[in-house]
Amino acid sequence: MSALHVKALRLSYFTVIYNVFEGAVSVVFAFVAGSSALMGFGVDSFVESLSGMIMIWRFSRTSNVSIAAGERKEKVAIRLVGLTLVILAGYVVYESCMMLYFSESPERYPAGILIAIVSLIVMPILYVAKRRTAEALRSRSLAADATQTLACMLLSMALLLGSGLHYFAGLWQADPIAGLVIAAFLIREGYKAWTEQHLCCSSEASAGGMSMVSDSGK
Repeated sequence: MSALHVKALRLSYFTVIYNVFEGAVSVVFAFVAGSSALMGFGVDSFVESLSGMIMIWRFSRTSNVSIAAGERKEKVAIRLVGLTLVILAGYVVYESCMMLYFSESPERYPAGILIAIVSLIVMPILYVAKRRTAEALRSRSLAADATQTLACMLLSMALLLGSGLHYFAGLWQADPIAGLVIAAFLIREGYKAWTEQHLCCSSEASAGGMSMVSDSGK
């Protein structure tokens, strides 16, 4: 297995471990604060971990894999990642609409702000690492997974904005409105992944195809 494949696997394992932990903490505090936004963020973290597990499957056992087999695996992986983007978007739309319709105002609790700040520190670093590795591997599925990480970062910003405005100014509507905007982004990227088998990776990868090495030592 090449060094780039090992790096992709390590990034994927970190994605799963971090997001399972983040999701569990978010859900616990969501129950404490009665926050639908924080609950939605926790679910997003679990969906992000699902995307990471797909990438673990994608980059495992790449030794002695033919180019054709690697391409088939790549196409399946990117469609699965695209599907997780759409699933996440559906949940965000549902949560945002329910909050607005029922005027669900969570308790003023700083947990959402703290969790969002931590996520905004970790996610940009993880996103850049995935993007660079995806471009080096010419892997559109890893680029799609990086987009999932970007979505998590955007949701963190929405959580920080919504929780901050609610906590400091009582403007709870900011969170679900931001969620709807992000959901539109997720649906667009998920649709591109499913129909075009590429997301915003390098232009060379988008135009040139999936260059997979069958010899893991290369």
